[in-house]
Amino acid sequence: MPFIHRDEAVVHEIHGGRFVSYVRTDTGSKDLASWRVEVPPAMVGPRHTISAEETFYVLSGRLRLTIDGESAELRSGDAAVAPAGSELGVANTTEESAHLWVTTRVGLTAELADGSTLTPPWAQ
Repeated sequence: MPFIHRDEAVVHEIHGGRFVSYVRTDTGSKDLASWRVEVPPAMVGPRHTISAEETFYVLSGRLRLTIDGESAELRSGDAAVAPAGSELGVANTTEESAHLWVTTRVGLTAELADGSTLTPPWAQ
């Protein structure tokens, strides 16, 4: 099935963010997963270490993305690449929501600071 319609998206809410999953194994992807993330105002996501490379594209708004200790303020139209094994942090210090498009390999996991592992359903 090469086409995914918006009514096939699955919404997950975790750590204060909203993850809307489009590209995943049950919509026909074998290798990649892609989703839209809404980062609400004043949200600071938990730092985590990713098992696979992730790409980020800012659809709207502004946020601070930190990859292995290096931070950048990203705005609509900006992008970033986080290598596998890197530590990520996301923060929205503005008064408006920010929206990102994220792509990674199917099967991504994230290790949180407390040592627990998150297997995000939007990346499976």
